[in-house]
Amino acid sequence: MTPAKSIDKLTPQSRMILDEYQQYQEDYSILKKVVTDTLEKCCRDNGIVVTAISARIKTESSLVEKLERKGYKYSSIFDITDIVGARIVLFYTDEVDKISAFVERIFDVDWDNSVDKRKLMRNDSFGYMSLHYVCRIPETLYKNPEHPSVNRIRFEIQMRTTLQHAWASINHDLGYKPGVGIPSSYNRALFRIAGMLELVDEEFSRIRHEITNYRRKVEELVSDGDFDKVELNMDTFRSYIAINPFASLNDRISCINQAEIMPVSPLFFLEPLKWLGFKTLGDVEKMRKEYSEAAYQLALHQLSGTDLDIISSNLSLQNLCLCYIADHENPLNLMAEFLRLINFASSSTEEKAEHIYENILSLPCMIQKNKTNKDQ
Repeated sequence: MTPAKSIDKLTPQSRMILDEYQQYQEDYSILKKVVTDTLEKCCRDNGIVVTAISARIKTESSLVEKLERKGYKYSSIFDITDIVGARIVLFYTDEVDKISAFVERIFDVDWDNSVDKRKLMRNDSFGYMSLHYVCRIPETLYKNPEHPSVNRIRFEIQMRTTLQHAWASINHDLGYKPGVGIPSSYNRALFRIAGMLELVDEEFSRIRHEITNYRRKVEELVSDGDFDKVELNMDTFRSYIAINPFASLNDRISCINQAEIMPVSPLFFLEPLKWLGFKTLGDVEKMRKEYSEAAYQLALHQLSGTDLDIISSNLSLQNLCLCYIADHENPLNLMAEFLRLINFASSSTEEKAEHIYENILSLPCMIQKNKTNKDQ
């Protein structure tokens, strides 16, 4: 509750404005909810990840303090543009531009009272570089005949990055404001921090942009089949999986028992593949082409005589790896460790590895392959 003495200091005009403020409390609450809900929906629908979306209604004591300082500037409560204020905190500077474009389309922006504080060039301005729009809610977005003032009241939307928000919050806690006289050593320290944070903000956006371009290039290379040029990592393996390289082999395996293929993500095979020494997607693709027949024949051995009618989509990749291992040096130890890596570890892992190895060596295609290698 605002002390009576503070209100007594107000001019008659400012007291009238304070009365209007109290009169429109319900409208402010409606406005706050509409703005918040609209911003949240906008970000959700457009895939914009935010740190926070918040809104507040200026308290009576804060309004009284403002009227004490600037009451002469206002004729009515509708002249004050920040009674309701919203804030969107985003991770990247380019997303501030993106959300501002949506705000311009959704709300009626009062350009005369809006300001892009990011264009400030002072060396202490980082924490105050938010984008501030003063807006109204258009009737096409919300209209309530019982509360027509909701469309008349202007409100403020502040858009800033997480680092800008952190800087401003810390400065507020320190009680620091630009232009306020404090020892120059403190000013220099704050300026250095502001400069570093601004650089970090820009670098985060730059790196994000480059990673996006890298992923796009990887998708193009994978789509074109240039697998040898693509390093094997989580992003590239995900792109490779997206073209369903094991679909044909899975279809052949499913026909053994007329089984249903249960889709399972093969992403957890990434580390075992790297452990096997694969450096590029080309290495994976070479294994797929060279050992597909052996992987299929191994599946025949595994499934024949069983009544399994549901099998994992990863059986194809698993069998490809097992056949690949069997065709290399020290296969038993490698195979046992591979089984552990794909969560087949048990007290009999070595026995299982030996059994699988013997089965693979007995496969017709592997017998022929070994014979051809010896002849060469």
